[in-house]
Amino acid sequence: MMRSLFVLAGAGLLAACGQQAALEPPPGESLPPAPYGTAERPEAEDLLELDPQAAPERSVELRRRSEEREDDPFDLPPE
Repeated sequence: MMRSLFVLAGAGLLAACGQQAALEPPPGESLPPAPYGTAERPEAEDLLELDPQAAPERSVELRRRSEEREDDPFDLPPE
């Protein structure tokens, strides 16, 4: 019982120690150079944003009832 309490307390402390400050490059370092074809260098927050291809939106189309599957020519039995 006491051991699980220590584990739970340790997990709580680890979860609470996250940094909430703005991101900055380490001292002596700089942000990556501007991408080819652009004049300005992106900020740290811009570099953290995912482009739509990296995180596509989910399709929320739900099936209301079961439907017959179309024949799949690539669904072959194992050889």
